[in-house]
Amino acid sequence: MSSWRNLLLRIGDKSSEYSSSSDFKDHIETCFGALRRELGHSSAEILSFLLQCAEQLPHKIPLYGTLIGLLNLEDEDFVKQIVENTQNSFQDALDSGNCDGIRILMRFLTALMCSKVLQPTSLVVVFETLLSSAAITVDEEKGNPSWQARADFYVICILSCLPWGGAELAEQVPEEIERVLVGIQAYLSIRRHTSDSGLSFFEEDESGGDVEKDFLEDLWERIQVLSSNGWKVESVPRPHLSFEAQLVAGKSHEFGPISCPEQPELPSTISAVAYGKQKHDAELKYPQRMRRLNIFPASKTEDLQPIDRFVVEESLLDVLLFFNGCRKECAAFMVGLPVPFRYEYLMAETIFSQLLLLPQPPFKPIYYTLVIMDLCKALPGAFPAVVAGAVRALFDKIADLDMECRTRLILWFSHHLSNFQFIWPWEEWAYVLDLPKWAPQRVFVQEVLEREVRLSYWDKIKQSIENAPALEELLPPKGGPNFKYSGADDQEKTEQEQALSAELSNKVKGRQSAREIILWIEENVYPIHGQEITLSVVIQTLLDIGSKSFTHLITVLERYGQVMAKLCSDQDKQVMLISEVGSYWKNNAQMTAIAIDRMMGYRLISNLAIVRWVFSPENIEQFHISDRPWEVLRNAVSKTYNRITDLRKEISSLKKSVVSAEEAASKAKADLEAAESKLTLVEGEPVLGENPTKLKHLKSVAEKTKEETVSMHDSLEAKEALLARALDENEVLFLSLYKNFSNVLMERLPDASRDGTLQSLKSVNGDSMAVDIEEPSTMEVDDENERPKKSQSNGGKTTNGYNVREKEQWCLSTLGYVKAFSRQYASEIWPHIEKLDAEVFTEDAHPLFRKAVYSGLRRLSNEL
Repeated sequence: MSSWRNLLLRIGDKSSEYSSSSDFKDHIETCFGALRRELGHSSAEILSFLLQCAEQLPHKIPLYGTLIGLLNLEDEDFVKQIVENTQNSFQDALDSGNCDGIRILMRFLTALMCSKVLQPTSLVVVFETLLSSAAITVDEEKGNPSWQARADFYVICILSCLPWGGAELAEQVPEEIERVLVGIQAYLSIRRHTSDSGLSFFEEDESGGDVEKDFLEDLWERIQVLSSNGWKVESVPRPHLSFEAQLVAGKSHEFGPISCPEQPELPSTISAVAYGKQKHDAELKYPQRMRRLNIFPASKTEDLQPIDRFVVEESLLDVLLFFNGCRKECAAFMVGLPVPFRYEYLMAETIFSQLLLLPQPPFKPIYYTLVIMDLCKALPGAFPAVVAGAVRALFDKIADLDMECRTRLILWFSHHLSNFQFIWPWEEWAYVLDLPKWAPQRVFVQEVLEREVRLSYWDKIKQSIENAPALEELLPPKGGPNFKYSGADDQEKTEQEQALSAELSNKVKGRQSAREIILWIEENVYPIHGQEITLSVVIQTLLDIGSKSFTHLITVLERYGQVMAKLCSDQDKQVMLISEVGSYWKNNAQMTAIAIDRMMGYRLISNLAIVRWVFSPENIEQFHISDRPWEVLRNAVSKTYNRITDLRKEISSLKKSVVSAEEAASKAKADLEAAESKLTLVEGEPVLGENPTKLKHLKSVAEKTKEETVSMHDSLEAKEALLARALDENEVLFLSLYKNFSNVLMERLPDASRDGTLQSLKSVNGDSMAVDIEEPSTMEVDDENERPKKSQSNGGKTTNGYNVREKEQWCLSTLGYVKAFSRQYASEIWPHIEKLDAEVFTEDAHPLFRKAVYSGLRRLSNEL
């Protein structure tokens, strides 16, 4: 990479390019000198790379803005081109709904304004254009309020620019910026308050009403405090001030006009369902970037000004966004933000807020695992203790943590410990053994240990808890497969059944084909022993043959899947098959999930059969004490969803191919017609058409392209038919899933909770609850080692133990999973909502069940 590229890329970093200096002014002067020398013969490359750096290293935007300001003194035309390119990129981002592009380019425009490159009035025009669009969107008469998510996003973008340029705007165009702020105040008065219902990390106190400020209201309050403090922000570097005397001589450029896209039209039939569908689409396209997870007590971040917290959060999120895939660079930039205060606690809260973000994190959870691991190594004296404190604080409130967040936390924590030799002071949590088996803290410890065993081996994990040996009780069983026909228990199985199993095993070892084994079963086994014994012997034996490894299992399914398919041709028998898998692998939840998932992949069992098995009595009893049935259900629904997603991608690709094929066919036809109509001289006489050889070739090309177009159309129709069938199957799946949820909840939810609040369910005992489910965390942390002080109540563990009864905990857990499934697959559920409303979400359904579903779907409360 050429030196000027290195200088641009590493500006602001402690690096060899800048002799390890950390002075921003030196960096800018050095980089400016290099660019000025190259500008004459590499201007196009510099322009492109500079804009790329500004867009992908947004935490350095103030530096790039100042640099462009200095270049403006040397070459106004070059900088004018930068402004024009930025305007084009910004318009493209608006048109496509590229949220990150809009937000970052607006900050870039603000930095250009600070460096006298852009006229402040041009920036105000951008603000007012976005604000006008937002106001129209939420207008009940002229707009489409279901798209408030986009309107809010535009206003958030405006407010987000002010920490970077509010002081300059207030100084140079005070009346104009005041007009913008008044406009934002007016917008806030007409928009709807946004509820976090369904997306909050912890269950809200639903009886207390929705009084918390939403993200936009909170940001507006922070900006008001900033304004009253004279726009002073410690966390935003202001390198342009060091060059103010020079920059003022530069020409300020105008920014071309921009336009916001029209909001989608209101549906022809106004209804709560139509409104809900559009609102869901809007929130998908313009998601809220973050939700604050307040893990630590305020004393850990109380020195921060309100706006500094926002700026640091923005910078951390930008680094996470643009260094996804470069974990070490990501960690290095996260710990090196140019701020004059420590922010380890805020950094931990920000990362955990992304890891647990609902409905889904921006990146795969493994990314955050790696970043946390690298941060612990980068800051060994500080960050590991902060992470440990975060784990303890979340553990204290685990009873109130959203079920999906709980699952993510378990998966992250077990993986995190596997990277640090499984070291954890388990003795702190040994008290969970005194809690009932359904207590959330006990279940959490149990599930973490189970996941650790998957990542290592049983004896290693037992050794890791030697400081709390009693916790061995929560480890999964050490035993391997539970083969019914091993001969270990002759009392249970007859010698005849064991002989059948041995004979089948010999046939498989003798490499008999699936067809030969099917004939043997039909002639010698089924007529004598009947369906149940035949199915049990065959499935158990084949599973035992495939039990040595994942590869053995796949081989058995590929070679003898036909045998299973023949035996289990209908849903009832498929449920029996899954039960045999569960019985064989009862000591290994991981292999149970893998075997069932692979069988679904080979279409030996249907998703409906899996749903039926999950809601069988033996599994229902585990809903609140184990993740085992939920893992199988998640895999089944996820695989169904992935099939539909893949079909949609294939159809989208085929549509593009059809267009290309049609264009090619049209061109070939036009070339042929032109050639046929062309007059040529043959032996001095004019003849219609080109020479025969060329005509023959053109005819061949025209026929071939036509055939390709027909073939593409046929493929597209076939895929669309598959998608239509898959969507129909999806509707049946969700109907089955929600009917089962509704039925089991109706049987168990007490009448005392029919007023529709979780609080009434939690207090159904009628006495004061020892568990502190609704209280905010008041965790106090020792400065030395981040361990909870003895006064901590451990999230509901009192001398009386965990006082939520088992039946109520079962209901709380199951309702939590109802909400989690509804939220995760909302995009697939909304198209079928009318049928679900008619058949499942009726007035007869329990109010708490409907509330959980509606909360997951983010449906308005007045639709209840």
